[in-house]
Amino acid sequence: MTNLSDSAVEVDVLLFANAAEVAATRRLSVVGSTVAEVLEAVVERIPALAPIVASSGCWVNRIPAQLATPIVAGDEVAIIPPVSGG
Repeated sequence: MTNLSDSAVEVDVLLFANAAEVAATRRLSVVGSTVAEVLEAVVERIPALAPIVASSGCWVNRIPAQLATPIVAGDEVAIIPPVSGG
């Protein structure tokens, strides 16, 4: 389990493509203070998402984010798996 910092907040996480299929939902609510903590909380709640989260892009408020990106109240985090096609 994550050791959450005092600045941890509850955020909505949007799931797309196969992440939504595996989770059987398009939206989760988790707690974290950075993108890394949020992703860890998602995987803790739905372990089958681990390989998808590991290879996915993460956006905060529609802006590409890094693992260290801070999360504040009202943020929306999106997990977007890689897309293939031709």
